[in-house]
Amino acid sequence: MSEEKKMGKGIRIAIDRGGTFTDCVGNPGSGRMEDDVLIKLLSEDPSNYDDAPLEGIRRLLERFLGEEIPRGQPLDTSKIESIRMGTTVATNALLERKGEDLVMVVTKGFADCLEIGNQSRPNIFDLAIKKPEVLYKRVVEIDERVTLEDYAEDPERNETKATTIEKAGKDAELVKGLSGEAVRILRRPEEEGIRKSLKEVYDEGFRSIAVCLMHGYTYPQHEALVGKIAKEIGFGHVSLSHELMPMIKLVPRATSACADAYLTPAIKKYISGFEAGFEGGLGTESVKKEKGAKGARCEFMQSDGGLVDVDIFSGLKAILSGPAGGVVGYALTSYDPETKTPVIGFDMGGTSTDVSRYGSGRYDHVFETTTAGVTIQSPQLDINTVAAGGGSRLFWRNGLFVVGPESAGAHPGPACYKKGGPATITDANLFLGRLLPDFFPKIFGENEDEGLDEGASEKLFKELAETINKDIKGENREEMSIDEVAYGFIKIANETMTRPIRSLTEARGHDTSKHRLATFGGAGGQHAVAIAEALGITQILVHRYSSVLSAYGMALADVVDERQEPDSKVWADDDGEARKYLQNKMKDLKEKSTATLKDQGFSEEQIVFEEYLNMRYRGTESAIMVIKPTQEEAKEYDGDDWSFGKAFVKQHKQEFGFTLPDRDIIVDDVRARGIGKTFEGLEKTVDQQLKDIKPKDIGKGEKEYGKRQVYFEGGRQETPVYKLEDLAVGDRIKGPAILADGTQTIVVTPGSSALVIDTHVVINIGESESQGKTLNTKEVDPIMLSIFAHRFMAIAEQMGRALQKTSVSTNVKERLDYSCALFDSDGGLVANAPHLPVHLGSMSTCVRKQAEIWKGKLKQGDVLVSNHPMYGGTHLPDITVITPAFSGDNIVFYVASRAHHADIGGILPGSMPPNSRELFQEGAAIKSEKLVSEGHFNEKRITELLQTEPALWPGCSGARCLADNLNDLKAQIAANQKGINLIRTLIDDYGEEIVRFYMHNIQDNAELSVRNLLKDVSKRFEGRDLSATDYMDDGSPISLRITIDAEKGEAVFDFSGTGPEVYANINAPEAVTYSAIIYCLRCLISEDIPLNQGCLKPITVNIPKKSFLSPSDHAAVVGGNVLTSQRVTDVVLKAFQACAASQGDCNNLTFGFGGNVAGTDEVKGFGYYETIAGGSGAGPDWDGTSGVHTHMTNTRITDAEVFERRYPVILREFGLRRGSGGQGRHRGGDGVVRDIEFRIPVQVSILSERRVYHPYGLEGGEDARCGLNIWVRSIEVDEKADAGVEGGDSKEEKGENGQEKGENGQEKADKKKKGPKVQERRINLGGKNTAEMKPGERIIVMTPGGGGWGKVGEEKTLREKRDPREAWRVGSVGERQAMAEASA
Repeated sequence: MSEEKKMGKGIRIAIDRGGTFTDCVGNPGSGRMEDDVLIKLLSEDPSNYDDAPLEGIRRLLERFLGEEIPRGQPLDTSKIESIRMGTTVATNALLERKGEDLVMVVTKGFADCLEIGNQSRPNIFDLAIKKPEVLYKRVVEIDERVTLEDYAEDPERNETKATTIEKAGKDAELVKGLSGEAVRILRRPEEEGIRKSLKEVYDEGFRSIAVCLMHGYTYPQHEALVGKIAKEIGFGHVSLSHELMPMIKLVPRATSACADAYLTPAIKKYISGFEAGFEGGLGTESVKKEKGAKGARCEFMQSDGGLVDVDIFSGLKAILSGPAGGVVGYALTSYDPETKTPVIGFDMGGTSTDVSRYGSGRYDHVFETTTAGVTIQSPQLDINTVAAGGGSRLFWRNGLFVVGPESAGAHPGPACYKKGGPATITDANLFLGRLLPDFFPKIFGENEDEGLDEGASEKLFKELAETINKDIKGENREEMSIDEVAYGFIKIANETMTRPIRSLTEARGHDTSKHRLATFGGAGGQHAVAIAEALGITQILVHRYSSVLSAYGMALADVVDERQEPDSKVWADDDGEARKYLQNKMKDLKEKSTATLKDQGFSEEQIVFEEYLNMRYRGTESAIMVIKPTQEEAKEYDGDDWSFGKAFVKQHKQEFGFTLPDRDIIVDDVRARGIGKTFEGLEKTVDQQLKDIKPKDIGKGEKEYGKRQVYFEGGRQETPVYKLEDLAVGDRIKGPAILADGTQTIVVTPGSSALVIDTHVVINIGESESQGKTLNTKEVDPIMLSIFAHRFMAIAEQMGRALQKTSVSTNVKERLDYSCALFDSDGGLVANAPHLPVHLGSMSTCVRKQAEIWKGKLKQGDVLVSNHPMYGGTHLPDITVITPAFSGDNIVFYVASRAHHADIGGILPGSMPPNSRELFQEGAAIKSEKLVSEGHFNEKRITELLQTEPALWPGCSGARCLADNLNDLKAQIAANQKGINLIRTLIDDYGEEIVRFYMHNIQDNAELSVRNLLKDVSKRFEGRDLSATDYMDDGSPISLRITIDAEKGEAVFDFSGTGPEVYANINAPEAVTYSAIIYCLRCLISEDIPLNQGCLKPITVNIPKKSFLSPSDHAAVVGGNVLTSQRVTDVVLKAFQACAASQGDCNNLTFGFGGNVAGTDEVKGFGYYETIAGGSGAGPDWDGTSGVHTHMTNTRITDAEVFERRYPVILREFGLRRGSGGQGRHRGGDGVVRDIEFRIPVQVSILSERRVYHPYGLEGGEDARCGLNIWVRSIEVDEKADAGVEGGDSKEEKGENGQEKGENGQEKADKKKKGPKVQERRINLGGKNTAEMKPGERIIVMTPGGGGWGKVGEEKTLREKRDPREAWRVGSVGERQAMAEASA
């Protein structure tokens, strides 16, 4: 880089090409803000120009050079120093599925790995399950296989020594991988076979290929071979997963490779078209050119907030290119490294609202996130879409105000855009005077020269107000004015957005109120004050360039080069071998990064590094990316800046609330982020400006542009309007006021004030706008009802976060297998989070039962505990902790949390035995006990209940990890306390009477929705009773007759005819049937309603006593929760003729060894539990979905690579079971095949259903195939005795070298020489069984499909329904929500 260039002699241009507008910021080279030129133009305007960024650059050059440049003439790059761009090309290609046709290459047995994904469904209440489409068109399976030799759960901690392939030789069977782990090569790929397969797809026209092989992150040799052959054949683009992101997890890595192969060709195509518009070329290489016109530097913004040279910009890193610029923009202009006040970024545009956080002077990254249904493994800024934007549509549904998630989009857009659009948030702001037509571009109407249409907005709000007033008229409520209706929607929109913002900050252990809010994007200024108030934030920053902040962020950003390698080292705090090894690895990464940045023209002095280790405690999956401590931070650690271990412990404590001092800390990855510094820092930060400024209050009438009647809480007020350009630095305006320019409108509410400084408008929050509003308990305010629905749900969610944060067990902390809820004083459910179907109705049964038992006996500080099926429990591992909240001596409400404890004793580890006959065999059964008495934790009693009492039963053990149980119970108590504190705050704000009033009314609202549903169903069935019967595999019938009173909207669910209690474990407590009914009703309503006790008010349920749906005290129930619940759901949906049967099963598989069963000494071991997906049933306008969890469960499956790293197994196959779904007009989904080989002796148990009775088809659709569980057993046979036996049922299974699979080849070969012959036998295990399996033996679980709908050959009537949230950015908030819903 020449001195002249460094000094900034050329023009600098930064561009953000968004969906609607392209924003350009140009500077003549001075670097001063006052010299900047801003241009905003339409992203698509084909009648005037082909490419918006090119047009923007042309206009800027005309301005700076003072000469006319005709369109189409190549632009002279000699005057340009740099062009920086963010683009939506990749995001749009992903959303519209318009990328390159590609082939995925994967290890044999995993062709369907991306179709199955993590097996959970995106929307738990949608019967028409819609999973995102895969990106590839074809799959090629490669017959190769490696696995990890050791396993993390090994109680002996054995570690196999191995050397690198370079030292061990290419034929070695055991080598050291990149992560330091020993890798066993089970099968090498054959070059000829690969070449033949790839040539076939090449000849079909494919030119892009994505390669992801099992354990390729640590042993990339096989992937590299495939890549080499693909390039030789002539593939234009080859994405190798280990080069893109060498992190463990097959599915996200394979998706990332596919996304890269799908998007990079589209990006390259766009870039080459863009480059053609310049005379001297773009990028580092063009700048270095000796001959011809000098090129210009050109860098693109990546998803991680760093710029990269145009020549190496790839599709995988382009997905958040545009929004990343906005985060960089607010981070660098709003954060002060001196005061260190963290900032929340609030970007509200037309189609979406994104939030993010910036603190500690560095960006928050996530490494696995989903965009447009595609889960990417790559560093990305933690940007979360929390709602639609100004275009969010407004609805009145079931007595509630609802905002979004549907959006009006750019076309037709809001009603005021004059294209016949629906009512939106933009319309509400316009109608209420909060948006000024004078300041909006005149681009509407037939000739695109008219302003916003206020009349169109008003017309729709009049119609909405009429509908609402008609609905509430019969309920003795006052009519609502049109203003109140429009303002109600604004309040609900704000409430919808604050919940996820709180989640983003609190989930990481930060206090939301200690942040500033930086708002940008077109619509942010109208909502910022209300959002800040709700979050307890007192100061808002609005940058002068807030409407083009993404482009400005590009101008300020640094060039970044990311490097990462996997590892598996145990951290040592001393200067040991591990530390030196990691330091060397880091040094290598930094050297590679430095070389790349120097090649782009950066000098040594301009390059700085962020160094990270990705660390976790052994036995957990919650890894934290820990940055190397700064010199300042290192003072805490005796000046040692390589104290990663101590920094990890500190961060873990902050984020999760505890540490595990007795556990090893594992390093999963080493990461170096090389930064080529171009941003020198601002002349003055916000805090420095605020310190120096002398505010001058603007008097009445002074500098006013005009006045406007604007609606605030309570009515319209005459409000002064100011043009931003008319205000001077230091001017302070007291609210109410509106500040506006051509790109943004800032609403300053009464009680707040706005101060103009050099770079920002700073809004200080005063009195809340909503203070002073009086509420009464005589009539329900529909706006407040909608707000309380959000508030109650937010409390349950915050309880859940507190529980996750303070718990220790993997089940709660990582699988999120818990539920938190609040109940009224009668025990009626008010709100439950997350919505786990199996907990929905049952928690309330439990709370009501305990409330009855302890009536009048509870005191402040008491906490109850129960898990017994007769007392509202589902199965014993789910323990419920209940805390009453008092006002004086009266209980005003209850809070409860239910968590799945990994082990509570019984006959088998995991407390989920497939062959239990009595309840005692399943572990500790607690009917009703005080866990805490007046603030004192009863540890002695709970220890007796969990450990001593269960071990008194024959063949049973007490809880096998009591410490985890006690920790999780304490976490549940803490979560309950959090809920009580939050409701107390709500009571302080509104008064106890109001809160209790709305607790009951939100239940009435859900009741209304169910009554309306039942009336509709009665009409459809012409008043007939509905009935259905189905059978468990042992022949036990579940019979149901539903009688509906159409006038009242009530129904009786009568289960008479259901079979008697069973001497097995498929008995289901009554609470399970209630949960199944609520789940089915919610699915049938197919709208987002509050899920609470009201859903069951119109329902009377008759369950015959002593039947297996209402068993006795001592009946075994473990299968009732996971199997019978599914069959009850099948029966209810069959009665409603809603859809064909789904797999009707969870396929519960457990394996492990160890424990202290039957009084023997405890053997240290491990236990593993999983549930396996199947097919979903087809319906009247949808096909079933394959390889997905259905109805009462939604748990994720452990990724194949993590599975083999943690346990002594080889996953031979995990794919779809083709043809297992029922045929019909609409096909049922297929089940899956899961083939697991064990490498050590283990006890394997399967608990499953639908192995005898087929999942039914409906309306002439065919039944699906049943499931099947096969034990592939190795039997030693005497050759003489075996001579007369036909070989049909057994065969030797050999590897490629003629040796049997399983143990290592030498041992098998030795056995062959000496011992008897080994035959393979395939044995049907039936639906419920347990077996001791030897090394090399396998279990193959083939799960049932879903039934078909309608006769084969009838014309399909599929509905086209896109989820409006598909384009949303799923950062940490969305991922947490999805995980929570996947823990059922």
